[in-house]
Amino acid sequence: MPAVPPQSPDAGRPAAGRRALGRRTVLGAAAASVPALAALSTPAAATPARASRPLRGGGDLGPNVLVFDPSTPGIQDRLDAVFAEQESAQFGTGRYALLFKPGTYQGLTARLGFYTSIAGLGLSPDDTTINGDVTVDAGWFGGNATQNFWRSAENLALVPADGTNRWAVAQAAPFRRMHVRGGLNLAPSGYGWASGGYIADSRIEGQVGPYSQQQWYTRDSAIGSWLNGVWNMVFSGVEGAPAQGFPNPPYTTLQTTPVSREKPFLYVGRDGYRVFLPALRRNARGVSWGHGTPRGTSLPLSRFYVARPGDDAATLNRALAQGLHLLLTPGIYRLDRPIRVNRPDTVVLGLGYATLIPDHGATALKVADVDGVRLAGFLIDAGPVTSDTLLEVGPKGAHRDHSANPTTVQDVFVRIGGAGPGRATTSMVINSRHTIVDHTWVWRADHGEGVGWETNRADYGVVVHGDDVLCTGLFVEHFNKYDVQWYGERGRTIFFQNEKAYDAPNQAAIQNGAVNGYAAYKVGDHVRTHEAWGLGSYCFYNVDPTIVQHHGFAAPERPGVKFHDLLVISLGGQGQYAHVINDTGAPTSGTSTVPSTVVSYP
Repeated sequence: MPAVPPQSPDAGRPAAGRRALGRRTVLGAAAASVPALAALSTPAAATPARASRPLRGGGDLGPNVLVFDPSTPGIQDRLDAVFAEQESAQFGTGRYALLFKPGTYQGLTARLGFYTSIAGLGLSPDDTTINGDVTVDAGWFGGNATQNFWRSAENLALVPADGTNRWAVAQAAPFRRMHVRGGLNLAPSGYGWASGGYIADSRIEGQVGPYSQQQWYTRDSAIGSWLNGVWNMVFSGVEGAPAQGFPNPPYTTLQTTPVSREKPFLYVGRDGYRVFLPALRRNARGVSWGHGTPRGTSLPLSRFYVARPGDDAATLNRALAQGLHLLLTPGIYRLDRPIRVNRPDTVVLGLGYATLIPDHGATALKVADVDGVRLAGFLIDAGPVTSDTLLEVGPKGAHRDHSANPTTVQDVFVRIGGAGPGRATTSMVINSRHTIVDHTWVWRADHGEGVGWETNRADYGVVVHGDDVLCTGLFVEHFNKYDVQWYGERGRTIFFQNEKAYDAPNQAAIQNGAVNGYAAYKVGDHVRTHEAWGLGSYCFYNVDPTIVQHHGFAAPERPGVKFHDLLVISLGGQGQYAHVINDTGAPTSGTSTVPSTVVSYP
């Protein structure tokens, strides 16, 4: 299939009367109500405790966690009912987790809409086999997959009905710990526009066909083969990955991933539900589960406070102070103060895109400068009052060595605007040393409700002060100033995807002193050592197409600061870049949407 060019501003446009605000036009997302979906779960939760009594761990997973076993009647009907509610509910409030106990399931098609996670409950993906498909397509949006956000598949084996499973997603849609006994098609039906994505710790026995996908990152996996590439395909620790070829073909291939630790996950043990905590791997390659039981430890559900929508920050902090971990069941959590994670090795795990919304300008979650915290599987939505930060990993000035047991931030997504008014000065701040950020999408919304240059103001996306931080799968888009700022030493990034803010009203609005525009990825002037691989920045200045962005990337010019395989792209000629990094790299030009590349810098 030939490479498909990026979407024009009007491609896939919704019905008349809905105004397109950017390259990803918005479809109305009011979710239709469906009948209540009963959960098959653990015994009923304890009555909420009085303030003088300790909170209990464990309990019911709530009405939006649907648990199936092979004997459950009507599984397909339940899957279809969730999809009918969530298919086009881009900014709706529905949240669902679909969990399958170990066994074999015949003839199922699980179509996934927004805020829907599907997962197996075994220790290995092969414990739970679906003879059928777990699929994402883009029929709701006219065959355009660039808005297929916020959904996930995890810990399942699939035997696709026709030999190939379709997974046509965009950002914030991880495919983790999956075993596909066949091929994987990453494009929508008709091979329309697509802008994703992320695979980790997965085995795909057949061919992976990205087709129209503009960019993709695959980590610590095994694949039969890889078909093609459009702009930026990055692999680290992937058996069967194509050879290094950037820019033609656009493959960036690292033989191993320097440090990785897979995301925590819920499973069923002999004593009930448990959460598995995978072990740290260094110079990883291939899946973590290929030789039976994966390396790591586990915790019983009784060690977790099973949070339900309506629990406030005081309750969640009280549970943490008691020594419990947090399991956030699907839904919306309003916070009048930060969730404070102060204890080493604390786990905060979300199901079904549990969403934290800070009120009154609060920070949603703060982590102390301690070892081994694991944050995974939730969404932070900015509130209408400006927050200084939305997620803070380590306090300002954090300096402790966490190399033996780093904090991990995995499938934690941040959104400013879109679902309603939202504002923040800085979205995610990483102060603790050795933190691993493994797959995040930090997004200032370009469409939806509460969107405008000043309406959902957010100057900075991700700011890294900590030394020795590693980012694998970093997606950051549309911030008013810098999308990423990196001040820590010895930082590393493998794969970066960015779009500059579409809605800059004019050149003056993004003037950065004497420089035209703020770089998408800025390494601080005093940094002596930094390295990054496979980075792309795109511009689509549709409000003022005459804007010129000086460069996509900025860094001090010294031998210890190294970049590999960089590109910038003007989407349809809506604005241009003068250079790729600093003053190096050819300018973009015209309307042809052809990348300007730099293979190595300096």
